Amino acid sequence: MKSSMIKARIFTLIAFGILMYWFVVPAVLTHGVVEMNRAGKAEAIPAISYKAWNFYQKGRYVSPSTPKEAAGDLKKMIEEDAELSVATMPIWYVALEAPNYPKEAFPEGIPVYYHFDGFSGDVHEMNTINHYIGMDPMERGAPYLRLIAPYVLIFLALLMVYYMLYDSKILDLLMLIPVSLPVIFLGFYSYWLYWFGHHMHEWGAFKIKPFTPTVFGDGKVAQFTTHSYPTTGFWLLLAISAFSLLAIIAKRKARKAAQA
Repeated sequence: MKSSMIKARIFTLIAFGILMYWFVVPAVLTHGVVEMNRAGKAEAIPAISYKAWNFYQKGRYVSPSTPKEAAGDLKKMIEEDAELSVATMPIWYVALEAPNYPKEAFPEGIPVYYHFDGFSGDVHEMNTINHYIGMDPMERGAPYLRLIAPYVLIFLALLMVYYMLYDSKILDLLMLIPVSLPVIFLGFYSYWLYWFGHHMHEWGAFKIKPFTPTVFGDGKVAQFTTHSYPTTGFWLLLAISAFSLLAIIAKRKARKAAQA
């Protein structure tokens, strides 16, 4: 029994560490940065947000339109009026190849990354292309979900802490939420892709029939080629899911041993 309970706590601790480092901490410390800057309230951004944003942007994609001297520095990005992105780990990656974007500048097309709490990549360019076919800007998708994402992530982190400290079958059920994170993300992602493709506007310069953008793999829309694949954050969600499930199994095994 004791061995299984220790394993349950270790598995939960690993899932907790992944969730905290790549999702909770950046989401909380940089919450609202993009929105405040967009609203002209950059002076309201806390000093710690600058440090956290700069730290988590290391190694991330930098748009060709971003001034090289400003890349990865939130203060300089704001001064240059460059496009900001959220700091959490990106979960899904979409790239769009279009005739008017040369391979020399965009070797992999126009990339956009989807996060729990927002977007990163060449969002402005993608919105421009979407506007061309009568599609709403990306920010139209899941506005309330993106707004509450940091609070949901905090809840999951607290749940894991409680799971390490207490033994309860109710907590077992609640731990199925982090187990289901990859499926939950894909569910919302798929729904909003469908919504965007079936709510086209008449003002689009190029008229196309309602469609569902490719969720996974390569696709084609008019003269555009799309690529949609998981990226680092999704594999981290799978790790959180796996360790959370292992924790539940180990704890249930401990209970059975105690009852024997």
